[in-house]
Amino acid sequence: MPARVCVLGPSGRMGRAVIDAAAGRADVTIASAVDRAGAPTVGAQVTPTVTATSDLGAGLAAAEVYIDFTTLEGTLSAAQVALARRTPAVIGTTGLGPEQEQVIAELARVAPVVVAANFSLGVNLVLGLVKQAAHILGPDWDAEVVETHHRAKRDAPSGTALAIARAIAAGHGSDYDAVKRHTRDGDVGARPRGEIGVSTVRGGDVIGEHTAYFFGAAERIEISHRATSRVIFAAGALRAAAWVVDKPPGRYTMLDVLGFAS
Repeated sequence: MPARVCVLGPSGRMGRAVIDAAAGRADVTIASAVDRAGAPTVGAQVTPTVTATSDLGAGLAAAEVYIDFTTLEGTLSAAQVALARRTPAVIGTTGLGPEQEQVIAELARVAPVVVAANFSLGVNLVLGLVKQAAHILGPDWDAEVVETHHRAKRDAPSGTALAIARAIAAGHGSDYDAVKRHTRDGDVGARPRGEIGVSTVRGGDVIGEHTAYFFGAAERIEISHRATSRVIFAAGALRAAAWVVDKPPGRYTMLDVLGFAS
C-alpha cells in the first residue's frame, strides 16, 4: 500500500513540487495538505481528491507521514502537533535553530524523522565524496565551499553548504565549529591550516549550486553539484516518506534512506 502523505505548505514552491512529483507514483499518495491560515490554497483543491486546510491536526490525522519544507515557525508548530500524535516526519526546512532542533529531537524519540538539508541523490553522493577526499588529502589541502542560490533564499550559508563543510571536517577528523570561516572581510591574515571556508552568493533564480574546492600545491580538485529543477528535491522527499513510515523512532538522514554508509 502506498504511504499516505500530508504535504505542508502547498502554496510554496517546494510544497507544490512535492504534490506534482507524487503524481503517478506507486509508493506514496497525497492524503492531505495543510497551509497557513489565509494562504490562497486553503479551501482549494491541490489534487483531484485533496482540498487544502489550515487545520494541522486534521491534516496529520489523515496521513501516515508529513513532508515539511516550510518556515522555521511552521516547522516548529508542525513538530509540536506531530509529537502529540507520534507522526513520522520528513523535514527539509533549512536554517533550523535551537527551538526547532529541540522539538525535532523530542519527536524523534517517539517517531521516525528524516531531516536533511538536501534531498537530492546527487548532493548526498557529494557528501560522501567530499568526506572521502578530505580524509585522503588531509588538512594540508585548503578546503573551501561556495554556494549560490536565488535572491529570495533567506538563510546563509545554505544548509547543504554547511552539510558539505561538516563532511569535510569529519573527513579531517576535526571539530567543524573550531575550524569554520563563514565570512572574510578586511585584514584577516593568512589562511590557517585546516580552516574550512564557506562563501555565499545570492542572485536571480538559481535553484542551487554547490562546489567544494580542495587546493593543493600546483593542483586543485573541485566537486560540484548544480540543481536545475526542484523535482530532484521533491522526489527525494517522497522517497524518504515512503521509507520512513515503518521505521523505529529516531532521527535519520537521506544517507540512511539511500542506504549509503555515513
